[in-house]
Amino acid sequence: MSRITDAFTKDHKALIAFLTGGDPDLETTEKLICAMAREGADLVEIGIPFSDPIAEGPIIQAADERALASGTTIDGLFSLVKNVRQKTDIPLLFMTYLNPVYKYGIEGFAEQCALCGIDGVIIPDMPYEERAEFLSRRGASKIELISMITPTSRARAERIAADAEGFLYCVSSLGVTGVRQDIGTEIGEIIAEVKKTRDIPCAIGFGVSAPEQAEKMAAISDGVIVGSAIVRIIAEHGRNSEEAVGAFVAALRAAVR
Repeated sequence: MSRITDAFTKDHKALIAFLTGGDPDLETTEKLICAMAREGADLVEIGIPFSDPIAEGPIIQAADERALASGTTIDGLFSLVKNVRQKTDIPLLFMTYLNPVYKYGIEGFAEQCALCGIDGVIIPDMPYEERAEFLSRRGASKIELISMITPTSRARAERIAADAEGFLYCVSSLGVTGVRQDIGTEIGEIIAEVKKTRDIPCAIGFGVSAPEQAEKMAAISDGVIVGSAIVRIIAEHGRNSEEAVGAFVAALRAAVR
């Protein structure tokens, strides 16, 4: 059983926290990951900053720009994860895009992920039909490829779930990431259909920005993913965001559980 799977076998719903690696700098990112783990996050997603993050809304786009401006690189993030692994064994995921992975080289990227302690990767712009190339070239690494389903993928949700690794990332609504006031429950219906054929953990993301929303989404899934709301706090507090982010994660943890 992997660290990712272990995170969903506890006696509570999983809280997955996202931040952009290198925003505002690598040192702060390291402190924030440790703070998130300390305050009850069950998994942490680290966004690899990219110049064209098509799945991201303005909050995370701005974070990517700040991280890139600070000189953040993929190799820098590998070193960051190595440092974090000396302090916590919380499951860590990279959220990235096809372009950076192909540019780095799939084999080398997967190998370095495994060596530094990354447990899985999420690649939003990778079509389901093209995942075989990544899987065939990841070598002996145990890095898991996390699949996504959206309200528009309902017709093939069961097929995606059948091949999924780790957990299923369930996108709450159409569009890009960001803070939303209202989140529909259609994704809950899709999760219910998936569960009829395979008991894979399902976590809901995109738009969850407050403890009340997290509690609502946790009730119809196995976990909740919160990103833009955390990144917004980091944007407000910069290098002094550890306390504010920790407090917010603690509030989310209480709501999810």
